[in-house]
Amino acid sequence: MDTIALILSIIGSINWGLVSLFKFDLVAWLFGGQAAVFSRIIYGLVGLAGLWCITLLFRKNRPNVEGE
Repeated sequence: MDTIALILSIIGSINWGLVSLFKFDLVAWLFGGQAAVFSRIIYGLVGLAGLWCITLLFRKNRPNVEGE
């Protein structure tokens, strides 16, 4: 689940980068516009993935910066 959430978060980050730099929404372009059902599903999944990734910050078993 963590890997899927990270992949979706990366896709969302790339899409937002494209929107900010080139005013190009890759998800909307691929799936028929921002209002298309499939685009909205992708946007929702990316949003949920971002929320899931917040949990990665608070897990006790994650290694710290020093690698302990």
